[in-house]
Amino acid sequence: MGALDGIRVLSFNHFLSGPAAAQHLGDIGADVITVEPLGGAFQRNWAVANRFVDETSVNHITTGRNKRSIAVDLKSPEGIAAVKRLIATADVVMENFRPGTLDKLGLSEAEMRKVNPRIIYATTTGYGADGPYAKRPGQDVLLQAMAGLAAHTGSMESGPVAVGSVPIDHHAAALTVAGIVAALFERERTGTARRVEVNMLQAAMDLQGESITAWMNGADRAGPRGSDGMATWFSPAPYGIYATCDGHVMISMSTPPQLSGALDLPQLAELSAADGFSKRGEISRMVTAGMAALTTEQAVSKLTEAGVWHEVVQDYDGLKDNPQVQHLKAFTEVASGKGTPMVMLSHPVRYDGETPPVRLAPPALGGQSREVLAEAGFAPEEIEALISSGAVVETNKMRA
Repeated sequence: MGALDGIRVLSFNHFLSGPAAAQHLGDIGADVITVEPLGGAFQRNWAVANRFVDETSVNHITTGRNKRSIAVDLKSPEGIAAVKRLIATADVVMENFRPGTLDKLGLSEAEMRKVNPRIIYATTTGYGADGPYAKRPGQDVLLQAMAGLAAHTGSMESGPVAVGSVPIDHHAAALTVAGIVAALFERERTGTARRVEVNMLQAAMDLQGESITAWMNGADRAGPRGSDGMATWFSPAPYGIYATCDGHVMISMSTPPQLSGALDLPQLAELSAADGFSKRGEISRMVTAGMAALTTEQAVSKLTEAGVWHEVVQDYDGLKDNPQVQHLKAFTEVASGKGTPMVMLSHPVRYDGETPPVRLAPPALGGQSREVLAEAGFAPEEIEALISSGAVVETNKMRA
């Protein structure tokens, strides 16, 4: 059982944010049907690090579970007609194309609402449905540059740094899920079927809500990034990554007196918490020197004893042996079609202490075309005609 049992979602999404949002909906019970072109959506044919597991891209592993796939030629009249019949059975239609892309195919929101006035129409774009930047490519690292995330990451000494993952895509996905669930709730209460719009530009800004709000309201700053080892421009020292003899440790919210005893820095003992702001550079440089004289093991022991918030900086390999990650069962394994284990992140929310299961492994392209059409009311002869004409593909030998 899931919160969205009985809700059908048609996903026209590609790349990452849209597919990730659809996967979250599938995790909590929705029947998510991905409507893909005959060659497959982008994320099944391209992979970060060019990594495929038994011909399944890691991007498809990341965003493809708990979905069914139908492959349709959206440039054919038969394909468009078939999709419209699917829309008639749906509660939600999702897409993350550039504005106007589906309109050109005859699948505008207005056309969809003629078929089904009750659909929730959810669109995730780079910059919004209109405006001077509406047609720009909405890719994560580009949004990091525009929205200030890159400018506020790194140090004043080294310059701007891009975040190494794709946080904007994932945050946009979470916002899309929240918007869809809210719209479904409203529809059940009032009958109103909303259009849900999420754009990556505002998602990128929302990720930085604390620092942007402080900046816009006149917070004191010497520049957009931290200096002298500080992780940010707005936090009191010490707050950042400090090198030890054999590694690195992140130090968080702590006062200078706490660090004084831990790092044998008596000059910090007389400084106040307020000095953590006004003397950021001075304090951070002293902590840098103190940490450099210790091994990571020694630093952790001393910081723990002093009650200083800290954490050893680790690579992803550290997650595999992390006891809390293991306790949370934050990784899930499913088998590929050939039986090779595929590792994916588990759904990150628990319900009554339970994580939603993987009901469906990332599907092959068009793997459920026939059953999806049958459920939408297509007669067997209609299904055979669509497959024979090539307007719909049942399976595909391309990468799954």
